Amino acid sequence: MTAPSILLVEDSDTQALQMRRLLEAQGFAVSRAASAELALEQLNEALPALVIVDYHLPGMNGDELARQIRLSTRTRAIPVLMLTEAREGDLERQGLESGADAYVPKSADPALLLLRLRALLRRRESGTIPGEGPSPQGAAETFRRARLLVVDDSVTYRAYLAGLLGRDGHAVQAVDSAEAALQAVAAAPAELDCVILNAFSHRFDGIALCDRLNALRGAPGESSGFQIVALGHDGAAGREMLAGIFEAGADDLIPATAEARVLSLRIRAALRRKFLQDEDRRAVAERRERELSMRHAQAEAAAAQALARANGELEEANRALRDTQTKLVQSAKMASLGELVAGIAHEINNPLAFIVAHQATVERLLGQVQPMLEDGSAAVPLVTRCRDRSHSMTLGLKRIQDLVLNLRKFSRQDDAFQRVNVPDALDTILALLDHKFADRLEIRRDYRAVPELRCSPSLLNQVVMNIVSNAADAIEGRGSIAVETDNDAESYRISVTDSGPGVPEDLRERIFEPFFTTKPVGAGTGLGLAIAYNVIQAHDGTISVGSGPQGGACFVVSVPMQPGR
Repeated sequence: MTAPSILLVEDSDTQALQMRRLLEAQGFAVSRAASAELALEQLNEALPALVIVDYHLPGMNGDELARQIRLSTRTRAIPVLMLTEAREGDLERQGLESGADAYVPKSADPALLLLRLRALLRRRESGTIPGEGPSPQGAAETFRRARLLVVDDSVTYRAYLAGLLGRDGHAVQAVDSAEAALQAVAAAPAELDCVILNAFSHRFDGIALCDRLNALRGAPGESSGFQIVALGHDGAAGREMLAGIFEAGADDLIPATAEARVLSLRIRAALRRKFLQDEDRRAVAERRERELSMRHAQAEAAAAQALARANGELEEANRALRDTQTKLVQSAKMASLGELVAGIAHEINNPLAFIVAHQATVERLLGQVQPMLEDGSAAVPLVTRCRDRSHSMTLGLKRIQDLVLNLRKFSRQDDAFQRVNVPDALDTILALLDHKFADRLEIRRDYRAVPELRCSPSLLNQVVMNIVSNAADAIEGRGSIAVETDNDAESYRISVTDSGPGVPEDLRERIFEPFFTTKPVGAGTGLGLAIAYNVIQAHDGTISVGSGPQGGACFVVSVPMQPGR
């Protein structure tokens, strides 16, 4: 157990040494200050359990030091024991009025000093340190009269004490026996501030009454409890019972022969000590409650932040899931489309090869028959017309062969990176979209970049096809679409510029969002550019939209020219 710390304020080195030896022999930890000013500096650091101060000090006197201690909310609950000369009764009054809790003459028996000191420390053993001790019961009253209980078997002295203390503004209840006192205390111990009893009564045992009262006010630190002040003799007969009175729990012993002024001051000092301890405990409880409220608020804030973070992560996960689902759906569509196109191209290619072979045979035979005919024969014009029609069929079949070839190229979907001939791929896409261009749109090509790029074929088949198809849909009537490529050491760029109405600035940030479309209901899904955006991100590239030189939209796809691309 940590030894109680005591601050000794004494300017005399000899008396300070004697006092230190006496206190340290009893297990106290003693620190000394030679003046009141030095004592106040020490009180700025760790607080002692009790202060012993000499009244006569250089500079600031002991009573002024006690007053300064009481003015600070940090130190006002520390007990102060005043030392002075035996015959300086007026100084005792000044010391008690300034805030000292007890007064002991320097010439007093050391045992008396120790008894007083332990009595002051008894009710401060715990509960006044921040963070310790329970909260006080009930709401605190800011201003109230002290409630006193006087126990004395003498009617005259009991009336004298009741009148004296009543004139001081206290609420006084007087009883004549120990049993009555114990009943009054047991009925409402928390409403009582001080019990004043005759320690040398002929009708009851004062020491036993002190002991039982001490038990009723609870253990030290549980609550400040009420003060117990005993009235007795200060002569040789009284000293025999002095130790017993303090050991039984009395907080102070006042000679019964003390002047009314001294008696009143000593009781006020006991009450002040009790009230300061009450207020100190209330402050501790309020501080603890504030700390708990703050911790609770911090915990709620942390929980709210964690919930918001979890909700954000969940929303992000849902968004990623939706994007992934969209990609999977589109990939499945493209895979199905590739299989369908490959199948159709194969089915067309077989009869086409048969027709082309026979058409070549027919054309060759017509070429052999025509020289055999005589000039002027009626069959000559017919053969000539057949050969012309056969030449026209050859051109048509060649276009069908080209279309089948383009379909077979488009059907070869592969997400793996490979070397792609960009101009060839772009021409294939434009050929497949020729039905949208018809005769109303002029297609301009300008392939300035290197022909080969290492990329996924979907970069061209999906991205460029979506952009060119949207451009064709946006142009009403006649117009033009320009497809250009260029590159430098860092990036490869494909730009598509049209002469349509363009993309408004307030929509340029939204056109890449899934399911966003400006087309009429049923005319578009809003997934084309969103999928194109994801494909370009997979290439670590960018896509931007602006205005073209003719006022239409200009889409620029840029992918880095990394090693191997």
